[in-house]
Amino acid sequence: MLDVQLGELLADGPAGLDAALDLVAGFDHALTHGFARITEEQGEALAAFAGALTGSPIGERVSEAVEKVSAGSIDDEHLAALAGGRGALTGAVHDALLGRLDAALGRTRAAWEPVDDEVEVAGNLLAGCRGWLRELAIAGWRGVDHDLVSSADQTIEALLAVPELRGAAVLLDGLATELRASCPVATMERVPARRWADLWTRALLLSQRGPWRSEGEQVSGRLLVLGADVHEHATVVRVQVHGILEQAGGPARLVRTSVAAAKVDTIVGPTVWRLFGGHPALLAALAGHRSLELTDMPLLPGGDLVWHDDRARPGDEADPFAVARVQLGGATAAPVTPLDRHPVRIAEPVFVEGYKTDGQAIDLGGNTLRLDLDRLPSCGPLTRQLVKSSTACVGLVRWDGGQWSLQPLAVQATVKKNPVGVHTGDWALGPTDPKVVKAEAKAGDVVAVLRERAGRLLRK
Repeated sequence: MLDVQLGELLADGPAGLDAALDLVAGFDHALTHGFARITEEQGEALAAFAGALTGSPIGERVSEAVEKVSAGSIDDEHLAALAGGRGALTGAVHDALLGRLDAALGRTRAAWEPVDDEVEVAGNLLAGCRGWLRELAIAGWRGVDHDLVSSADQTIEALLAVPELRGAAVLLDGLATELRASCPVATMERVPARRWADLWTRALLLSQRGPWRSEGEQVSGRLLVLGADVHEHATVVRVQVHGILEQAGGPARLVRTSVAAAKVDTIVGPTVWRLFGGHPALLAALAGHRSLELTDMPLLPGGDLVWHDDRARPGDEADPFAVARVQLGGATAAPVTPLDRHPVRIAEPVFVEGYKTDGQAIDLGGNTLRLDLDRLPSCGPLTRQLVKSSTACVGLVRWDGGQWSLQPLAVQATVKKNPVGVHTGDWALGPTDPKVVKAEAKAGDVVAVLRERAGRLLRK
């Protein structure tokens, strides 16, 4: 539960935060216009960017890279140093913010232990990835056209065929898709410079040889579900489940697990749950508010369970509100992996109750925390009106746009004078609202129809 230190958390940000973000913005401005044509103003911004890293382990390499790029010499080594410098600055902002949040929550976080093993991957594919990112950096976002975007297609297809590189492939594919939809970027009134620079930086770092990929450990125990965060786009949907893992002889640990599925834009609302038929145990736990008994489930160093439904079996009933109220405060949080140290990736589960709300923010004793309601998924029963009438919430504390916010995953509210608990995953096995069930029946099973048509095409 958020304690009396909430006021301190919501006050001015950590010292140096704005200055660090201004340096990142200067770098992003230069990247927008392309490193092939650095102006005097952009050169000064890059020099300040390098100066801020003086004395750090990468300070000398970043300074050299800035000098070379400003002089018109752009190669993979220099771009890797620049991406590393930008990642170091956003990582420092992340660490300062997360440290304040952990202090406010009284949360213990495990220390990060470096991964020593390096997985062998196809060097030529990584080189192809870096080559396309180099061309983007040279042209800048304003110089991106359809030909430049299309030149990544072959590389992305090859990356997708290698399991160890699939994360980088999906990231590259997402960036290419956004750029393709925005072409020609030169005509755009406003370029999402921060977002595209974030994606470019992460992709470039992932394309380096390094110990980014670890098999983690195998864990067994009881998983108590706190809530589900649904990320839905036109072509893909991902359900990220937050929970507490209990293991014999060890402290309770905060963990996450994710399952994803490809989709088309006609699959919306509660229908998206039908795409996850291969994960019956997980869906049953979400819909039935039950625990899960895990056996030899892989757990990555950053606290992510690699989900195998056949290694989970249904357990006892476990009300997420009771779990959060009793155990969330004492659970140990996972360390943050190096490449995930970015402020927008902060999403910490919390439990709050006894607040007042106007539907836009919650008030805890005079301290106001904004509600992030744009993330409420259309596939569940949790609505803005229910959040407005709530008195308790299990949610994720996030930091974006320069402020903290709370994304509800479940609320306790009063409906027609009766207390109810509503969760984003309540419809994982199908909607329970009669009106929604009727609408679903009238619309028909879109997923089944599409699968039947796809099968017919494959048989031809």
